Amino acid sequence: MGEISRRDMLAGMTGLAATLSAGSATLPAIAPGFPHKSDFLIPDGLVYINSAYTHPMPKAGVEALRAYALSRATPTADLFDTSSAVTRVKAEFAALINALPDELAFIPNTSTGENLVVRGLGLPGSGGNVVTDALHFDGAILHLQALQSQGLELRMAMPTADGRIELADLDRLIDRNTRLVEVSSVAMYNGFEHDLKAVCDLAHSRGAHVYADVIQGVGAVPFDVRASGVDFAAAGSFKWLMGDFGLGFLYVRADLIDRVLKRTTFGYHSSPDIVTHFLPSDAPGAPPFAWEFGTGASATYEVGSRAAAALMALDASLPYLRRLGVERIQSWRQPLLQSLRTELGQRGFTPVTPAGTTSPILAFTFPAERPVAERLKRARINARVGDRYIRLSPSVFNDQADVVRVIEALT
Repeated sequence: MGEISRRDMLAGMTGLAATLSAGSATLPAIAPGFPHKSDFLIPDGLVYINSAYTHPMPKAGVEALRAYALSRATPTADLFDTSSAVTRVKAEFAALINALPDELAFIPNTSTGENLVVRGLGLPGSGGNVVTDALHFDGAILHLQALQSQGLELRMAMPTADGRIELADLDRLIDRNTRLVEVSSVAMYNGFEHDLKAVCDLAHSRGAHVYADVIQGVGAVPFDVRASGVDFAAAGSFKWLMGDFGLGFLYVRADLIDRVLKRTTFGYHSSPDIVTHFLPSDAPGAPPFAWEFGTGASATYEVGSRAAAALMALDASLPYLRRLGVERIQSWRQPLLQSLRTELGQRGFTPVTPAGTTSPILAFTFPAERPVAERLKRARINARVGDRYIRLSPSVFNDQADVVRVIEALT
């Protein structure tokens, strides 16, 4: 590394971390007890700095999955029942985002949540326009653009040169005919963070509702549905919630459930008690079935079987996450990100993440001729690399030594 030794760089970054912590007016002091490397099974010698892609499960989640797999492989005389885990997981996630458990429905992924919101509002047939921005999740934008062929009026704000979506640009697009504003609370591309409360205040002042894709934020940055005023939100669990693929959450504010956001799917979760009246053992009644719709988000938006393995992983990872504390995780991460931003910025990498961002994502562009992917692979570093683009996303197990490894590999 030329005239600067690895030890000098690490010492300098430690000093930088202390300075950043002491000088920050918006973040708490650096959290003690970090990093939590021993809580994960990351192999020795590997730097994993790609948690925005998929977060490693903590050991507790792995053990929960192992116990679940064993229970599936070795049936007993008792029926397999996940109802207690369902209750615990919804209570844990509700506490994490300051929601009520009855405001939460399980969904298989974030995109399903976004589809349920758009469909439940009757779009595009009910009229009005939808406002979004170009940093919103690309799958959601594909969905909205596909609906343009069915008559949806879609308006889209573009990012500024430094990678932000300006509230003033949304202000120019949202009007009295806007039905829905869709945003990602944290942009997957560059980590840009919306001021979600400001977006909600603006949208609500014109009669619109707000849906937030929070998969890159919840568990990594503080998120409070009451403080933000968001109407609907969705997230899968395989990123910062440290769960697995196949299960996530849809939040719908209680007063909007089936009043504004209509039920558009139906299944056995729709009714708490479906009774038959045609079998020999049945009580008398009008055949063949009797049932009533249930209330709450689960009965309104859930359809069929849940991903039980992912549920068991969340049953372990959510309590672990809440014990660590999202604010403390955010605090630990900031000096790591600042070190990467400063050092790589001096080495020909151009940040596309806005300055002052506190989300877990830091992205850069770089000249096409730089063999970034090859260098990272050779150094045993797992990061997200695209065409002239690199995204780094440290978590609770990363430290300044990992940061030095990344900088050395790219220098």
